[in-house]
Amino acid sequence: MTESLNRRDILRTAVAGAALYATAGHAQSTWPTKPVTLIVPFPAGGGTDAFARPMAAQFARLSGKSLVIDNRGGAGGTLGASIAAKAAPDGYTLFMGAVHHAIAPSMYPKLDYDIEKDMVPLILVASVPQVVVVNPKRVTSANFKEFLAMAKANPGKLNYASAGSGTSHHLAGELFKQQTKTFITHIPYRGAGPALNDLIAGQVDVMFDGLGSSAAHIKGGRIKALMVSGKQRSPALPDVPCAAEMGLPDYNVTTWYGVWAPKGTPADAQKGAIDEIRKAVSTDEAKAVWANQGAEFANVSGPQFDAFVKGEIQKWAQVVKASGATLE
Repeated sequence: MTESLNRRDILRTAVAGAALYATAGHAQSTWPTKPVTLIVPFPAGGGTDAFARPMAAQFARLSGKSLVIDNRGGAGGTLGASIAAKAAPDGYTLFMGAVHHAIAPSMYPKLDYDIEKDMVPLILVASVPQVVVVNPKRVTSANFKEFLAMAKANPGKLNYASAGSGTSHHLAGELFKQQTKTFITHIPYRGAGPALNDLIAGQVDVMFDGLGSSAAHIKGGRIKALMVSGKQRSPALPDVPCAAEMGLPDYNVTTWYGVWAPKGTPADAQKGAIDEIRKAVSTDEAKAVWANQGAEFANVSGPQFDAFVKGEIQKWAQVVKASGATLE
């Protein structure tokens, strides 16, 4: 199984990206001269929102121009992506996508946009591990090992919510099932926010969520974290074991978020957007939010982000094929 890019890989890419950027020209851009729209392709309350909104607040404070969040949920994030891909390439519409958009080409055979041809990748904003969370009233297992034993003993009894078919939440669940030889019923939603709300309300049992949207609810006791993906624990949840500790060394699922612009966006607007977003997520206020959600800002932009996205598209295509995941 080809693994999703882990945090160490992203940081290595960041070093190369930062070095390359340092050699580029630093001419001042006049962008932005008016408010900028940021299309977020999921409903409010999900993982993308968890980073988009604090980023937008710092963007406005530093640039003096608003970064207006426009939530356009639906079709596993592809509806908003389609809208963004067709937006006027004037520099004033940006798109905040996620790992879901590297998965979509393998899951949606008839997409009316091509993220590699119709969009320009600007900057990778955040990378967070996936976390296995449960509603503690519906799943009373004391720890991950008890949960896994229950899942194996009761195939089909448990269900898990996702942000929609074809999202990283969905494939993280399918990969988990494949590697643990369990069967948990998939229940797709129109975004991580609604899925997480139903998990908290006790309408579903489990979620394979990005730590960015789950962290506050875990710390508040509304849901319980059993395991984080990858080979190391998250600083945000130091008491929660990682997959490698639980005998799943290949369960590496990283949720990442990045910003694109429609193809044809002027070069000075692209550079301006990269610079302003980099400044926004490098503030002490944003760093505190990122740290609280177990996220990292790898400072990967331009051609390096483009190469990263292409690699993710290839990797997730292999995961989709191996798992047999469908849009249901």
